[in-house]
Amino acid sequence: MAIRLQRQAASSTERPRYRRAIGEPAVEPVADPIRVGVIGYGYWGPNLVRNFAESPATQVIAVSDMSEQRLAQAQRRHPGIGVTTDCEDIFNDPDIDAVVIATPVSTHYPLGMAALQAGKHLLMSKPLADSSAHGQRLIDEATSRHLVLMVDHTFLYTGAVRKIKQLVDDGSLGSLYYYDSVRVNLGLFQHDVNVLWDLAVHDLAIMEHVLGEQPCAVAATGATHVPGQLANMAYLTCFFRGSLIAHHHVNWLAPVKVRRTLIGGDRQMIVYDDLEPSEKVKVYDKGVTLRSGSERVYESMVGYRTGDMWAPQVSLTEALRVEAQHFAECIRNGLSPLSDGESGLRVVRTLEAAVESMDQRGKPVEIPDLLEVDATGPVAVAQTA
Repeated sequence: MAIRLQRQAASSTERPRYRRAIGEPAVEPVADPIRVGVIGYGYWGPNLVRNFAESPATQVIAVSDMSEQRLAQAQRRHPGIGVTTDCEDIFNDPDIDAVVIATPVSTHYPLGMAALQAGKHLLMSKPLADSSAHGQRLIDEATSRHLVLMVDHTFLYTGAVRKIKQLVDDGSLGSLYYYDSVRVNLGLFQHDVNVLWDLAVHDLAIMEHVLGEQPCAVAATGATHVPGQLANMAYLTCFFRGSLIAHHHVNWLAPVKVRRTLIGGDRQMIVYDDLEPSEKVKVYDKGVTLRSGSERVYESMVGYRTGDMWAPQVSLTEALRVEAQHFAECIRNGLSPLSDGESGLRVVRTLEAAVESMDQRGKPVEIPDLLEVDATGPVAVAQTA
C-alpha cells in the first residue's frame, strides 16, 4: 500500500524563515516531487544536494549546516534553496516530506530520531548509527510511524555492484570460495570513528548484498599510527557457514588509492575495480579442477583451467542519482528500500563485532542474532540509463 504524504497547509508565518541569497526567489514547493531537507553540507552533503536537486522525483527545499561558509557555497550552487544553521527548521517545516542526514556518525541517532519523530521519511548516511542499539531504535521508530528509513550505502546502487549481484545470483560463478576487498588511500582521517567504521562499512554492505548472507563471526586486527586518533588501518576477516571466507583491508595511510574486490568461485572469478573508468567489472573463466585417482585419494591432481576474460556492460549512471530516485519511489509507493534499516543494522552489528575482536588482538567474535538476508533483495532498483 502506498504511503500517503502527510503535507499540511501552512501559512507563510508558520513556515521556517530560511535565509536566501539577495535577489533570489524562494523555490516554491510543487505537488509531485518528494520535498527534501538536507542536514549537513560538508564532505558528502554537496553530492547529496546536487543529486536530489537534479532528480525529477525530488526537490530540495532547504539545507542546514552549522558553517556559514558552507551554506554560502550551497546558495551559490543552488540558487533559491533555503539555508539555515538550525536543523530544527528542517524538522518543523510542513513543506518537507523527507530528511537526508550527512553529518558525523555520533550525531546520526539524535538527528535521525528527531527527523522520524517529526514525521519525516529518513535517508541516513552510512553507517546507520553509532551502535546497534541506536540503530534498532531508529528502525522501531520508523516502523511505528510507517515511515521509510533508508541508509546511504551508495555502492549498492552502482551499475557494477548490480551486475555482480546478478552474476552471483544466476550461478555464473558457481560455488563461492572467497570474497577479498582492498579499500585504501591517503586520508581522509575521521575523528569520531576508526577506519573500519569509515571505509569497511562500504565493503561490508556490498558483500552482504552480493552474497545474500551475513557473516557468523569476524576476526579483526588494526593499528593506530597517529597520536590521539583511532585505528587508521585494519584487516577484517569474515567467516560464513561452510567454506566461504571474506577478507577486507582498509587503510588511511596508503600511498595510492585502491578500490578493488576479488570474488572467486569454482566456475568463474570476478575482479571489480571501482577506479576503472569503464570496465569496472571483469569476469575470468579461470579456476582449478580436481582429478582424483581411483586408488589413492591423497594423490589427487590439480588441473588449472584458463579461459576467456570478458567485461560486461554496466550502467555508469551516478549511484546517488539512482539512489535518490529509489528513495522517492519507496516513499511514494510504500516500498522497503534496497538499503533499508535492517541492512544498515546488520552492517553495524558486524562492525561492533570487528571492533571487539580488534580490541582482543584478532580473537574471533561471534555475531549475535544472525539475520538471514533475502538473496533477491527487497525491491528492484530502477536501471537508470
